Amino acid sequence: MNFDRITVEPDKLEGKPAVRGLRITVETVVRLVAGGWTFDEILLDYPDLEREDIKQALEYAAASTNVHFYRLREPA
Repeated sequence: MNFDRITVEPDKLEGKPAVRGLRITVETVVRLVAGGWTFDEILLDYPDLEREDIKQALEYAAASTNVHFYRLREPA
């Protein structure tokens, strides 16, 4: 996956992944969605964002947590 909308700048936002160099972190977007905000609500409150920014922030967050899952035991 090419995350062309996600930037990391060491001197900005403590190097946290952000959207297109804006001062809006991937974490902020994920927390808003987790809090029940719709894409339309986010776009109203953050007019610099685009719908594709939100989608890519969520995809980036999912990719960053990609770990192997090992079943420890069979379900009963």
